Amino acid sequence: MLVLAMALALPAAAAELKPCRLRGVEHEALCGVVKRPLDPAQPQGRSIDVHYAVLPALARNKKPDPVFFLAGGPGQSAIDTAGTVAALLGRFTNRRDIVLIDQRGTGRSAPLACEADDPQRPLAEQFDLLRLRERQSACFDKLKALPHGDFAQYTTTIAMADADAVREALGVAQVNLVGASYGTRAALEYLRQFPKAVRRAVIDGAAPPDMVLPASFSSDNQAALDALLDACEKDAACAAREPGLRGRWRALLASLPRTATLAHPLAGRSETVEVTRDGLLAMVRGPLYAPLLASALPAAIGDATRGRWAPLAGLALSFGNARSLRIAEGMHFAVVCAEDFPRLASAADRPGDDFGGTFATLYEHTCPRIARGAVPEAFYRLPPAPSAVLVLSGGIDPVTPPRHGQRVADALGAKAKHVVVPNAGHGVMAIGCMRDVLYRFVDAPDDAAALAVDAGCVTSIPRPAMFLPVAAR
Repeated sequence: MLVLAMALALPAAAAELKPCRLRGVEHEALCGVVKRPLDPAQPQGRSIDVHYAVLPALARNKKPDPVFFLAGGPGQSAIDTAGTVAALLGRFTNRRDIVLIDQRGTGRSAPLACEADDPQRPLAEQFDLLRLRERQSACFDKLKALPHGDFAQYTTTIAMADADAVREALGVAQVNLVGASYGTRAALEYLRQFPKAVRRAVIDGAAPPDMVLPASFSSDNQAALDALLDACEKDAACAAREPGLRGRWRALLASLPRTATLAHPLAGRSETVEVTRDGLLAMVRGPLYAPLLASALPAAIGDATRGRWAPLAGLALSFGNARSLRIAEGMHFAVVCAEDFPRLASAADRPGDDFGGTFATLYEHTCPRIARGAVPEAFYRLPPAPSAVLVLSGGIDPVTPPRHGQRVADALGAKAKHVVVPNAGHGVMAIGCMRDVLYRFVDAPDDAAALAVDAGCVTSIPRPAMFLPVAAR
């Protein structure tokens, strides 16, 4: 009855919202759809359904400006993150709606997604980038044949026009944006196109439009790995167990490819796999996102140099298997190939000594094979912020480190505040007191009060201690 009363209280424009259940959310939500042209240049042509969900405010007398959550990836479904978002931003629902939009190409909105990977697939296939490329090519051929399979229509610019159509359907004048990872690029583009519609914005893990993703992957991954190896050298117990780890790591890279015997973590069977340089770098990259997982990397790398690969493979396979983290591959490449790939040759980032061009090769293979959308030149320039923006960065983030957040804050100007959490990885919102900081920032009565919110409670959190097996302590 509570949800029904909330639905009746919504503006007439939102009359099509229907009660629905979302994974991980205790209470009923409201779900809706806006019809949007697949190609904005042909408004009378083929249309797609852009799905969104509302976590309704509990108060009868709610605030008029909802929170719009923009998911990462690119390629993540915002609606699939509902359980995580409800836990993270739940305090907002006392007085504000939270709106989750499945960006076109993701979730339920004209998805460009390949079949979910089989977690029991042989490890040799999971670590083989050539097979990944072959599976991806076959998938993309199928996606292109879909009625909505024109990859050129999935740019961030077009998608943020969809998001504003959701705002209009809800009958609200302004929204508060919360973007995570790629969602920060989406938030910045929404802010550029619709500045008067934004009351506040929170950007966690800045991925600005001028960040050339395949190139920055290499330099930022390298910086995070180097920082981890430095931390091991400065930790007496880690340095004692893994002396000269940096040199041994480089020697391990130089020795590849080589075969290794691993136990499949789900199937339980022993398998022989060929470990390549690209495969090893992919195994290391994932755990770097989360400092707790990264704390086990020195011991796992050390074991790999001694021929014991199971710890490193286990860490790699433990990262990114949750449903909410799945990526719609077609949408991901549609965005990156349109917005980043054309600028790859002129990127200023120097490739990392270890990572080199490892992750760029997949884009170099795929992008020439798909249709790429037109991106306005203005997309790459950030105008001064018209309202308060909170920019959050993790100091040891391997993909969106503080150098990107500072560039965003500088461009946005006096109404932007950059908070760096030195020992945080990818994503700051969920750490310690940050839920309260976010709430106070958005709820503040004016921009000056929002920018004055103190985030010092989170900046002194230490890096997790280096994990060592019990026998090594």
